[in-house]
Formats: sequence, structure tokens, C-alpha cells
Amino acid sequence: MRRSLRAVLAAFLLLVTLVIANSALAQKQGGVLRVYLTANPPNLSILELATIVGEMPAMGIFNNLIMFDQHVPQVSLQSIVPDLAESWSWNEAGTELTFKLRQGVKWHDGQPFTAKDVVCTWDLMADNAPDKLRLNPRKSSYDNLESVTATGDEEVTFHLRRPQPAFPMLLAGGFSAIYPCHVTATQMRQHPIGTGPFKFVAFKPNESIKLMRNPDYWKPGRPYLDGIEYTIISDPSTAELTFRSGQVDMTLPYGLTVPMLNDVHSQMPQAVCELSPGMIPRHVLINRDKPPFDNPDLRRAMALSIDRKAFVDILAQGAGRDRRGAAATAGRIVGNARRSDWHAGRLRP
Repeated sequence: MRRSLRAVLAAFLLLVTLVIANSALAQKQGGVLRVYLTANPPNLSILELATIVGEMPAMGIFNNLIMFDQHVPQVSLQSIVPDLAESWSWNEAGTELTFKLRQGVKWHDGQPFTAKDVVCTWDLMADNAPDKLRLNPRKSSYDNLESVTATGDEEVTFHLRRPQPAFPMLLAGGFSAIYPCHVTATQMRQHPIGTGPFKFVAFKPNESIKLMRNPDYWKPGRPYLDGIEYTIISDPSTAELTFRSGQVDMTLPYGLTVPMLNDVHSQMPQAVCELSPGMIPRHVLINRDKPPFDNPDLRRAMALSIDRKAFVDILAQGAGRDRRGAAATAGRIVGNARRSDWHAGRLRP
């Protein structure tokens, strides 16, 4: 999500997720969840991805050390729960965070998961490994991380240069997946191997992505689904029609508007609709290099003369809010209900 809003006409729109009632979302074994994606991800190497169109299908393949509780609407330090790590603790100085790892976890190719894999993952993101990521969007997020060390196969410690109490939130985010040491970055782009509830099956660019249930998942009886199929549909109207026709079970939350929700809801009373806060702004954009808009006084006059409330109410049909400028949101904790569950593809019921 974009967190910066332009000072002029930053319309705060609510986002929508839709699911078909009695679909594979029910807590029963079996079924294939069908979802559409609005764009083609470059690959499924989650450490090299930067948007939800890659994160959503890739998250089900991997696990984190820790994650945000999928049933808590807003993410926080208090909502972090174990994943591949069973427990964690700080040293007295607040500069060393040690994780006790889960035993008996296997990668999708049958190799055992160990602390060495955690070290390799952050060496890769820090660009300290012989192997290299083609893109490394989150390298700067770990500027305060000095090193990661392993004590045996079941314990790993993150060494920070200075105290950073919110550091666990970086590790709990959707892009903080653990990679296997024995698989190269190139192989992960073509055929990702994880420890997650779903195994990679196939990726046909601009067509589809298919995942299947991991029968050896370390959580007994999970996942409930037999698989997930993502259909890539770049046109929003076509995607909406695909949902209405029953060809997919769930929409992508960030591609819908309130008017589209109302249209679908009126035509599909059997659909379950969820309206949750988001931060996708709507703008009026002008070319400040071209006359007469190169005049700052004119631009200021435009900004002062526009009825922002009417702008927001019309676009969002009364469901949006006017939030002006990045400073208005910088101090807020923004969470999206179950964002890293169904909304973002971490399907771990």
C-alpha cells in the first residue's frame, strides 16, 4: 500500500474484499480456492518482490520466524505469534534477539530446516552472501542489523547495532520469509522451495499461478485447502465480471472501489463483502512544468478552492475519508483486518 498521500486532494478510499459464501473459505478439508491477480508478478522469489501481486501467491509457500496473529485486525508488537520460531527473548541491553526454532520442519524438497537457513536468509538480504538477489527491496530495512548467528541447529540470534524495540515487526511482516540455504536465488525465482502450507506447482506468465497442498506441513491437518489457483487478469472490469460469473471465489482487495462493491453486492446477494480501511489515495494530477500550472499561486488557489469532502464523498459514495498529506498518517498505526491471512495469501487457518 502507498503510505504517502499528496497534499492536494488526498482522498482516503476504503478497500473491499469479496468472497463467495460456502466457498473454500469454510474450515473444512478440501477444495481449491480460486483468486484473481491484477498484474503479472516478475517471479515468486518473495525476497525480491515488492507488491501484493507477488506477495499474495508467494506467502503461502513460505514461513516466517514469527508472524502477526491472523485473527487480530490491527498489527502490533502484541499481536506477534510464533511461526518457525517457538519462542524468542531479548538480552538486557536490547541488542540481541534470540529465537528458539521449531524442530522437525522440512523444506518442500524434504531437506530439514535448521538455524543455518535463517542465517543464510539474512546474509542474502544484507548482500553478504556469495549468492545474490537480483532485486533487494528490503536491504535498507535492516541497516541496524549487524549480523545473524546460529547456535547449533535450533537457535539463532539477531545482533543489532543499537536497541530497536520494534525490530520483531520487521520479522513478522509478509515479506520476511525464510529461504533454504541449499537452493540458489536463481532457482527460487523459477521454482520456489519453502516450508509453507502450499507447494509451488506452476507459473504461466500473464495467465496463472498454481499451488498445491503440502501434505507434510508441520502443522498437523493444515492447510485445509487442496490448492490455490491465481488467474492473472489486468483489467479491473474483466476481473469483476469473472467474479460475478463464478469463475473465481475471491477478489483482490486493492483493485475494487466502493461503487464496484455496491454494484456487485446488488447483483450477487450471495456474496460476502468485507469493507476495511486502506490507504490507496485518489488524486487530481497536474503538470507543474506547463503553463499556467507552473505558477505556484495558481496551484495554491486550486488546492484551496476544491471541496475535498465532496470529492471524497462522490468517489467513495460516503465511505471514504479525507486525509491530507503524509504527515497526517505518519504517526498512525495502520492495520488491515486479516491482511496477511486471506487478503494477502498467507493461508494458514
